[in-house]
Amino acid sequence: MRLRLTPEDTSFFDLFATSAKHLVTGASLLAELLGADPTQREGVSQRLRDAEHDADDSTHEIMRRLNSTFVTPFDRQDIYGLASALDDCMDFMEAAGDLVVLYRISSLPAGVSDQVQVLQRQAELTAEAMPRLRSMKDLSDYWVEINRLENQADRTYRQLLAELFDNATDAIELMKVKEVVEELEAAADAFEKVAHIVETIAVKES
Repeated sequence: MRLRLTPEDTSFFDLFATSAKHLVTGASLLAELLGADPTQREGVSQRLRDAEHDADDSTHEIMRRLNSTFVTPFDRQDIYGLASALDDCMDFMEAAGDLVVLYRISSLPAGVSDQVQVLQRQAELTAEAMPRLRSMKDLSDYWVEINRLENQADRTYRQLLAELFDNATDAIELMKVKEVVEELEAAADAFEKVAHIVETIAVKES
């Protein structure tokens, strides 16, 4: 652990924990939206947009604090990268939900539910891990499991694409569903990026 000769701002740990909690909310709302009757989805979508705005506010607060703090608890670039990566997770989830509503997709393949379940678990693990940045302890299980889940998400994504192209009877509907599936895959990738940044921070601070 590096020796600090001046006080450091530890509020970043709380801010990262708050950001991760927004991801749990976002993933839960995304699951609710996809499971809702199509006529009820707009209301859930608005709540998901609100959650995304809350997540944006948390990200902006981290950036403001970063720009006004002289001594940070770990590398400034890593703080910026982690805040941005957490924000990306929410952005991709919100985009997927928004597309379902905008495209008026009446039904989605069963595999989409599998994608969202992975995102919910990734969000939960991320929220559990963020408070542990304060001590930098007991984090390896987190990034190992996130990586496993992302590999699972990759397999589901490829299977979904294969099924979409095999079973498609309407090219326009195929394109709509494919775009949603791709946003969900991007969200899983974004959670893995968060885990990679956490691993990098932990290695630097050990």
